Formats: sequence, C-alpha cells, structure tokens
Amino acid sequence: MASIVLGAGASHSTLMNTHWDKVVHTERAEAFRDGLAAARARLAEARPDAVVVVGSNHFRGFWLDLIPSFTLGVGEVIAAGDGGTPKGPQRTDPEFARTLAAGLVEAGTEVAISARLTIDHGQSHAVQWLLDGLDVPIVPLVVNVFAAPLPTMRRCVELGANLAAAIARMPGEGRVAVVASGGLSHRLPWPSDWTDPDGEDEEFLVEAWLNGRGQWTRYDRRRREIIVAAQPTIHTGFDETFLSDLQHGDLRRYADLSSGEIETQAGNGGQEIRTWMVMASALGFVPGRPLVYAPMPEWLTGMAAAVIEPAETEKGRP
Repeated sequence: MASIVLGAGASHSTLMNTHWDKVVHTERAEAFRDGLAAARARLAEARPDAVVVVGSNHFRGFWLDLIPSFTLGVGEVIAAGDGGTPKGPQRTDPEFARTLAAGLVEAGTEVAISARLTIDHGQSHAVQWLLDGLDVPIVPLVVNVFAAPLPTMRRCVELGANLAAAIARMPGEGRVAVVASGGLSHRLPWPSDWTDPDGEDEEFLVEAWLNGRGQWTRYDRRRREIIVAAQPTIHTGFDETFLSDLQHGDLRRYADLSSGEIETQAGNGGQEIRTWMVMASALGFVPGRPLVYAPMPEWLTGMAAAVIEPAETEKGRP
C-alpha cells in the first residue's frame, strides 16, 4: 500500500518574491528563507513519488460563480504565475490523482475534481520554494478559505483523516508527502462579507471575484496595489501558540474554532490554517517540528515553516 512519508507546512506571500528589496527585518526574512530550505531538504530526503499540495485559492482559478469547499486537481494543472511564482503547466500524475479522488469519496469526503485546474500562489509558492529541483508530480488540493461560507475546521480535520485513509488503500508502495501552504496570521484588505463590500476598493475586489474567470489579469494591477498598500496585522501570540501546539501534537483542539473566532484571533488570512489542519490530520496529529517563525510586516504575514514526521518514522529518528 502507499504511505505518507512526510508532512510539511509553510506560509506563503508573493511579497516575498516581489518586495525583498523593501524588507526592513532582514534577519527575519533570511531566517524564514532558511526555514523553507530546511523543509525542502527534508522533503528531498523523504523521496516522495507524489506531493499533495494543500493550499488556498486567491481568485485566479476559482470565482464566485463556483467555489467548492474542496477541489482536487486530477488532470492538467496550470500555475497562474502571480507574484513571481511559477507559471505554466505543472508536472502531474493524473492516474494517481484520480485514484486518490475516488478514495477520498469512498472514505467520506466528496471532493470536487478539476481536469484542468488553474492554481495560484496558494499552491505554487510551495512548489517554488519547497519542491524546487525535486521533479515530483503534484496533486493540488484547494481549500476554500476566502469566500464564505467556509468549510468548518472539523470538516478539514475529516478531510485530512480521509486523505490518509485513501492513500493507505492505494495499490503499490508509493511514497506521498503532504504539504500545507498558507497562514499564519495576517489580514488581507478584502471584504469580510463579499455580499456587502465597504468602499470602492472592496467593490472592485468583489467585481473581480465575480467576473475574473478567464481574464483575471485584467484586474490584477489594481488588486496588487490594494494589497501592497495594506497595513500589516500580525498576531504573534496566536502564531507562537499554534506552532507550540503543532510541536506537542495538540493541533486537534483547533477543530472547534469557528470562522469568526479564527478571524478575531488571526485575521481573515488566518483562515488558511485550514490547510495546516488538513496536513496535520493526515499525519495523525503526531508532534511536529517547527523550523522557523518570522513575523514579517513587510509581507503582511506571520511566516512559519514546520515538518511533521509519520509516527513510525519519528520513532526511528535520533
């Protein structure tokens, strides 16, 4: 049977690619980049045959005309290339992905599927920094974290458990890594309620979310200006507690948080911890290893990276 050989989580921010020269907290930025390198090295050591990249959608592949809670890319995967992230077709394994989708449904999570999926930096930032040079096929698993109503945290925990069950039932001895991309705390200048935008910027963003399919680049310049002009809101206390709980195998307790509670404690961008919860659940919520935490106001985000070893692997490590 196939097996999960590693879990990894990492924050993403395209400002890391485009605004490095604006960084004031240079030591923090370099520490985060080093943390990404450490996670990439551990992924290389794990020698995965496929990587499930659990990430969010930032309205370049999904739009308000249709946003499923969970979507699995089972065919062609095209990276949008936003913010200096990889662009164009990505290496995939459609047979593996389709088998995984069927296994998820059988296990109890009815994921939507896409045979031609556009991903944005919610996945491609991880591809760029964590999978650089590894030449391994990816299976994007997109979690809706920005268009309410959002999937509950408990449903994300169930998804992770069912992901592990589906992988364990797959034939052969394939080695699978699960990578979570997103978080930790941050606030994007996006409407809290897309049905009731407040001001011209929010009205513009909702228009882009409604009408961007096939023409997202038309909206990208102003959208980028809105994000770059945003004031940072980072909740270091939340982030540090979250990473401590990851280290001690206590992330399961976040399953009871509502979307409102997450936004209050970690900002609207903190909703991306759902991707970490999927990954940690797939690894059975065993204790993990934080690699770095760097609150980066220049990137609007509390940036973190961590790895979680499968329980049997962890027992054998020094």
